[in-house]
Amino acid sequence: MAREAQSNLATTDELHLRRALHLAAAATALASPNPTVGCVIALDGQVLGEGAHLYDLFDHAEIVALKQAASLGHNVRGATAYVTLEPCAHHGRTPPCADALIAAGIARCVIATVDPNPLVRGAGIAILRAAAITIDIADSDSPIAQHARTLNDAFAFSIQYGRPFVTLKAALSADGFLAPPSSTRTPATPHWLTGPASRADVQLLRHNSDAILTGIGTVLADNPGLTDRTNLPRRRPLLRVILDADLRISLDSSLVASAIKDVLVICHPFAPIDREQRLQERGVDVERLNGEACRPGLIQTLETLHNRKINSVLVEAGPNLIANFVLWDLVDKLVLYTAPTSLGPGSLPFAAGIASPLDIATKLTHITRTTFPHNDSHDTRLTGYLHNPWSSIDT
Repeated sequence: MAREAQSNLATTDELHLRRALHLAAAATALASPNPTVGCVIALDGQVLGEGAHLYDLFDHAEIVALKQAASLGHNVRGATAYVTLEPCAHHGRTPPCADALIAAGIARCVIATVDPNPLVRGAGIAILRAAAITIDIADSDSPIAQHARTLNDAFAFSIQYGRPFVTLKAALSADGFLAPPSSTRTPATPHWLTGPASRADVQLLRHNSDAILTGIGTVLADNPGLTDRTNLPRRRPLLRVILDADLRISLDSSLVASAIKDVLVICHPFAPIDREQRLQERGVDVERLNGEACRPGLIQTLETLHNRKINSVLVEAGPNLIANFVLWDLVDKLVLYTAPTSLGPGSLPFAAGIASPLDIATKLTHITRTTFPHNDSHDTRLTGYLHNPWSSIDT
């Protein structure tokens, strides 16, 4: 068993950084398309101010913490700022946080991880050091740094590569199948492989995503809603994306019936105009894209989503669409839930033309495994990366 990396930070530093990470995690779905960031300002063991970045409120986490400290009557001169991501050094929607920390008299800054943006990475640290502020950065393989990075996988990937970070999620039987034969399934009688605890975990994946994507085959077979049912706050609805070349989606489907400008159907250029008009009348966005074999192209789809400021996409799909994402090397993170029951021959495979999900799982890095109770047994979740957004970043 691999040993957990040791931290280079003092216990007090870890305590405050973990609090900052907690603040950042609580702001999940409230910061995108910006990174999720938390900050704690402390002096002599006392927390003077803290906060997280919320996109709609503009202020970055450092500014939120400084303002809270001021509102409580605290003088932060000589204090330490604990930040989950390197303070910014550029003018965006707000002035640089590095300048604000200097002006406030911060003496030391402890950072969980550097900025993944290659255009500005290290600039905030350099400005703080030039102002004689002591800088400490968590070791990149430490649990604190890994947590900070995981929170911003999508931002890190999108800012470096210009497309959304794609997580493929699938629930499998013990013998590696995706679902029973199509002939045995109807939208009125869904088949759940995994237990309630695993399904609740999937809802957290949806909450952590900007968009969820599936194909028309899944929509016609299962009539899913594809909603975020965590009841946790988010600044914009989960964008539900359907790849439907010929606009076959039913106007009575759960997706169309619940659309409030949060359903996007991608079709090819020659799909029926009248179908598009009817969908638009019901609050569904339709976008026409070129593709292969009259199917909307996956690369073009991801480019379209990136232009909509979508940083992260969760794919929940059938064998054909899963296979296309895998074959085009567009899966960045894989999350597989395996149930204790088997489905037997003739069931739907994980991916068309791919013998076993293990063929992909063997290529993963940074693998974690978690179990969830399921009747008298348990489901197993395997998570790993095919493309690590932080692999080129060296602190």
